[in-house]
Amino acid sequence: MQWSIVGLNILYATLGVVLMFAAYRIIDILTPQVDFAEELKKGNVAVGLFVAAIFISVAIVVGGALN
Repeated sequence: MQWSIVGLNILYATLGVVLMFAAYRIIDILTPQVDFAEELKKGNVAVGLFVAAIFISVAIVVGGALN
């Protein structure tokens, strides 16, 4: 096992999580009329799909950048 590869994988995973959180917060700030957390608590499926789409799109971009 090469520890440098393990370390890089952990770094990339951390970077991906940070970028997903940043993207969520940016969208949350740009849409002040929608409270995502409250809508998700109410069971709003459309908001859940929107948040999932944000996470998937950021994951695709980060994954493409790493290859």
